[in-house]
Amino acid sequence: MDSADLGRRYVRDGCLRVPGFLDAETLSSARRELERYMREIAPTLPTADRTLEADGETVRNLWRMEKHDPYFDRLARASGIVELVRELVHGEPVLMAVESFNKPARIGSGVPPHQDNAYFCQSPPDVLTIWIALDAVTEANGPVSYLKGSHREGTRVHRPSGVLGNSMGLVEMPRHEAGDVLRELLEPGDALIHHCETIHWSDPNPSERPRLGLLMVFRGAHTVSDPTLKQAYDAGRASVATSRS
Repeated sequence: MDSADLGRRYVRDGCLRVPGFLDAETLSSARRELERYMREIAPTLPTADRTLEADGETVRNLWRMEKHDPYFDRLARASGIVELVRELVHGEPVLMAVESFNKPARIGSGVPPHQDNAYFCQSPPDVLTIWIALDAVTEANGPVSYLKGSHREGTRVHRPSGVLGNSMGLVEMPRHEAGDVLRELLEPGDALIHHCETIHWSDPNPSERPRLGLLMVFRGAHTVSDPTLKQAYDAGRASVATSRS
């Protein structure tokens, strides 16, 4: 990877594709370990560390995987990943989370337009997510779309979305042209990297093919929790809890 070129694209667009982010051996290992995790560990997790699809049975998301399994903690701390992240977050990387977005065949739900910092609540917003495709990502199975350059406008107003696993969504999507959207189709092992204030979303997966993604979230060690953003996030979560009671 040309780190200088990646850095320029990241600063300009707030999102970029990295083909072959995982080599074939690491990809095979990650896939095998995630399948083991879903089979052996996911059923034992507290509800806060997994989200199910509307059928109440199929896993939609797995959260804080690095806390429950040393393999995923080691994978995210591999030297090549840490070196790349260090440049993009302008400081020493701190691993915030390893997660999965499973998008299962036929029932995988969509993700509303949002910015991750509505959840992360960090200032300055030197936080990024590495989204790694473990399955091929096609037009049919719900690729992620990014609004290029939207990270330069700060964290916008969000409200509860009603979507389990993605509880906050934008109040208003900014006006944009089709050419402003990055919508990449991926091969297994490819990755997308996005800034925490880049607006992004994805469609449901009605296809017969799953779209399994493994995510790593990092912040710079210099970032701190922003009380204003945290207050808005907590208020949104509280309103969702009240509406369900």
